[in-house]
Amino acid sequence: MPADAENPAWIRLVPYDESEGYLRTLYDRVKGPGGLVDNVMKAHSLRPHTMEGHSAIYKAVMHHTGNAMPVWFLECLAVYTSLSNRCDYSVAHHFAGLSRLLQDEARAQAIYRAFAAAKPEQVFSGKELALLHYVRKLTLEPQRMEESDILALREAGADDGEILEANQVCAYFNYSNRLLNGLGVTTQGDILGTSPPNTGNLDEWEHR
Repeated sequence: MPADAENPAWIRLVPYDESEGYLRTLYDRVKGPGGLVDNVMKAHSLRPHTMEGHSAIYKAVMHHTGNAMPVWFLECLAVYTSLSNRCDYSVAHHFAGLSRLLQDEARAQAIYRAFAAAKPEQVFSGKELALLHYVRKLTLEPQRMEESDILALREAGADDGEILEANQVCAYFNYSNRLLNGLGVTTQGDILGTSPPNTGNLDEWEHR
C-alpha cells in the first residue's frame, strides 16, 4: 500500500474516526492539538498494545521530570540521532520542537547545519559535544562501543545520570527511526513541533 494523504504509510493506519475500544482509548491518550494523532502513533494501530509501550518510553525518555538535562538538549540528541539514521519524519518533528524551545531561529538553523554535516563541534563544545559524539557512534557503530567511550564522557564533565539520559534518547530514537523508516511513515497530516508546546514550564511538561 503506497503512502498517500489518506494513508501516510506503507501499511494501513487506522484513522481516529474508525477506532474503537482499546485503540480509541489510546488515541485519546496520545492525541495532540486539535485532537490529531501523529502518524508515529497511528503506525501502531493494528497492534495497539505496542503504541502503549512506545508512548510510555517516549514520555520517560524525553519529557519526564526525573530527567536532569534540559529538554532542548535532549531534542538536540534526538535530531542528531535521527539525522544519522536519515529518518526524515523524526528530524522534521523534533527539529521543529527544538526550534520552538530555543526561540532563536538563527541558532536553531546553525545547529541543524552542523548536525547535517556531522560537525557538531561547529556549535557545541565540552560535555554537550562529547554527548553528541557518543550518540552518533552508538547509532552508526554500536558494535564498536567500549568502556573508554563512557570514560571520555566523564572526563568531559558528564555524570553517569546524564550519560544514561543520552543513552536512552539514542536508544529510543533508533527504535522510533526504524519503526518510521521501515514502514514508510510520512508527516502527511501531522502538525510539526507541538511536542512540547510553547506554553508552561517546558522542563516539567509531559507528552500526553
